[in-house]
Amino acid sequence: MLLTNMDELHWWVRREETGEHLMEFGRNPNYIQSIEFDNQKLRVSTDMQSVIDACDILIIAIPSGFLDVTMKEYEPKRFQDKIIISAIKGMVVEYHSIPARYFHKEFGVPYDRIGLIAGPCHAEEVAREKLSYLTVACPDLDVADTVGGALTTRYIRVKTSEDVVGAELAAVLKNIYAIGAGIATGLGYGDNFLSVLISNASQEMKRFLAAVHEHDRDVKESAYLGDLLVTAYSPHSRNRTLGMMIGKGYSVKGAMMEMNMVAEGFNGSKGTFHLNQEFKVDMPIADSVYRILHERMSPVIEMRLLTEQLT
Repeated sequence: MLLTNMDELHWWVRREETGEHLMEFGRNPNYIQSIEFDNQKLRVSTDMQSVIDACDILIIAIPSGFLDVTMKEYEPKRFQDKIIISAIKGMVVEYHSIPARYFHKEFGVPYDRIGLIAGPCHAEEVAREKLSYLTVACPDLDVADTVGGALTTRYIRVKTSEDVVGAELAAVLKNIYAIGAGIATGLGYGDNFLSVLISNASQEMKRFLAAVHEHDRDVKESAYLGDLLVTAYSPHSRNRTLGMMIGKGYSVKGAMMEMNMVAEGFNGSKGTFHLNQEFKVDMPIADSVYRILHERMSPVIEMRLLTEQLT
């Protein structure tokens, strides 16, 4: 969880040793150690509430599978007075809910004070200062502009949007489709099939977003299609990696243990499946990934069936 008052970066960490390492060396010992932080502007604490109280804008990047249990453990107060910006790309498992709805329902944060950071953007390339693009979505565009301005650098370009729900659902879906692309790759399918798979995934995303949250959006924009493409094709993608391992013969559990990283598409596929029980959108790709991940269906059979359904 990163929290900011724009002049300083306050960082909540669970472990004391992580905080000490950050303050002494300006680097996170656990993730992408090549990124160096300015210690003069960095404040690190294991006390979540004190960090929340010190800041106006909260950027939350806790993996979705651990979000609710973490919040219940620390029982943060006065959330409703803050601007919440989610960098979470998954479903809150316990509620089959996107983070925006979770923060609104559980903490009373008004929707116009809840935002989202969307891609397409891999942290590994940001660390190497490769040109990257972000979308900051919030119903209050003034908030989006403020956060976007703080994130803009020489190598990061930012655009803004009002479509929090659509962008958040798209971020969930692109991880599911990336797992599917990885499974296909692991099974030996080539680029021709992958192009059809991702093209159909884009149309599937369009149908689902329109059914769940009607909005004047263009799914060909970078926050939707761009994020889908980079997640489905990039070697940095954890979800694609999970899918490739499953396609090559790993069990789902074995692949996740071997990776030692969180692939948000695993929980996202379950949450999307349950959400779609209400809307009943035709989603053959997402359904296939769900069956492989959660119903132990054969990847070989599921991909073979998909080849007959895609156009």
